[in-house]
Amino acid sequence: MTFYSKIIGTGSYLPPRKVTNQELAEQLAAKGIETSDEWIVSRSGISARHYAEPNVMSSDMAVEAAKRALEAAGLQANDIDLIILATSTPDFFGGFPSTACVVQNKLGITNGAAAVDVQAVCSGFIYAMAMADSMIKSGSHKKALIIGAEVFSRILNFEDRTTCVLFGDGAGAIVMAQSDEPGVLATKLHADGSHGHILCVPGSVNAGVIAGSAFLYMDGQAVFKLAVNVLEKVANEALEIAGMDASQIDWLIPHQANIRIMQSTAKKLKLPLEKVVVTVDQHGNTSAASIPLALDAAVRDGRVKKGQIVMLEGVGGGFTWGAALVKM
Repeated sequence: MTFYSKIIGTGSYLPPRKVTNQELAEQLAAKGIETSDEWIVSRSGISARHYAEPNVMSSDMAVEAAKRALEAAGLQANDIDLIILATSTPDFFGGFPSTACVVQNKLGITNGAAAVDVQAVCSGFIYAMAMADSMIKSGSHKKALIIGAEVFSRILNFEDRTTCVLFGDGAGAIVMAQSDEPGVLATKLHADGSHGHILCVPGSVNAGVIAGSAFLYMDGQAVFKLAVNVLEKVANEALEIAGMDASQIDWLIPHQANIRIMQSTAKKLKLPLEKVVVTVDQHGNTSAASIPLALDAAVRDGRVKKGQIVMLEGVGGGFTWGAALVKM
């Protein structure tokens, strides 16, 4: 018997605290660091981002997004038999217990559902989707909760205007279920560790002391150049696997990192900008959370409809990249 996996619910969560470019520019100016709304928007398309309060962890936001996705799917938490959570900012230093296990506990899931974290930075959600798709198609699991959750504000250097203005906090989730009709049509994943140095948190721990920096570092030009190259290629690879072409895509939902990267990808795929879902202006780069945040926004405002073809894709530190072609 052939099994398919299908997205049956979406959800998202943004912390209440919204920080505009103007507010952030004023905070940086107090430190003698010059930036402006115009400077930030012109380089990234970002107008605002959300920051979590000090007592809020990735798992807390993940739980809120998961609850909304479960509600949309018409399921109870104990219906889930697999949780895959993508994050670069886990609840615990060292990454364990996994944030997925923390979320399982906070949701009250007591059925022994498998739970695991995935670390592929901004591509993490696509990696998690691909893993869940394979597990559901194999028959080993039937209902999966896929989450991207980040508190990137805690690994930003607010002395570096080139990076601290770009990132924000949030969480997004989907429920994927076994189906008798195709949903996830194709996935494709890649990585190239030789580019790891251009986007990283370069610190390491020895005897409880951090050696190097605990803050995010990014070579913006190198990341931009690599991203615009690989995103078009991986999208076309996914289309080829599915036996489709770009003209059949109803919506492109890329990782929300930089408006210029998204526009360049759409242009290379010969897609009009009207088919690109853009949320980066309102929540900045939320890493693994950005794709499910954008998907949920487009589902809930009625743009993405049942039966439509959606291309999800992301690129992130590692260097990692991937795409998922989905029939909603």
